[in-house]
Amino acid sequence: LMLHGDLLCTDDTRYLRFRKIVRSPLFQTLFLALPARMRQKIAGTARDKSQLENAEKQPAIMDVSQRAVEQIMELYGIRTMIHGHTHRPAIHQFKLGAESATRIVLGDWYEQGSMLRWNTNGYQLEQLTF
Repeated sequence: LMLHGDLLCTDDTRYLRFRKIVRSPLFQTLFLALPARMRQKIAGTARDKSQLENAEKQPAIMDVSQRAVEQIMELYGIRTMIHGHTHRPAIHQFKLGAESATRIVLGDWYEQGSMLRWNTNGYQLEQLTF
């Protein structure tokens, strides 16, 4: 399963509330009715505020919840998950019931780009150099 990963951060309740609002059809309809310049200004302000708030949050709050990871894996019947959002590139191996499971986290594209190479020899998380 490949997903963005933000819904796995269940301890970051403020972000999840914000996400629910901005992804609602009503909000999107109203927002898209605004002139492009106004939308850009609002988005820039929201991004700046988000970065300030994230700097003050405990890292654990912005990381995924292992319980949420396991629930999604069970829901979809999968044992390998790939996501971003947390920007902490790593390969996490763990047990899900009696089976082995893997969660692969990709880095961001600003400071620590990474890619996942997956072929017949298996998979490898590689750091990109800029």
